[in-house]
Amino acid sequence: MVRCFTLGSVLILIAIAASMVVLPLMLPPLPPPPLVLLFFPVGIMAALVVLAFSPSENVKNVVVYSS
Repeated sequence: MVRCFTLGSVLILIAIAASMVVLPLMLPPLPPPPLVLLFFPVGIMAALVVLAFSPSENVKNVVVYSS
């Protein structure tokens, strides 16, 4: 059986998981970001949706295989 994780990578993953549990309890809460910054992920998602549903330029060169 092939080992996917080495001992070092497991220790790093445990340290990251522990820091994600402990650090929010120690650090003070941050103020919310400005409203303009919240529109960046929404804009990126909208652009990805538009690109996903827009037709490609080479529609005539698409070959449909039927079985």
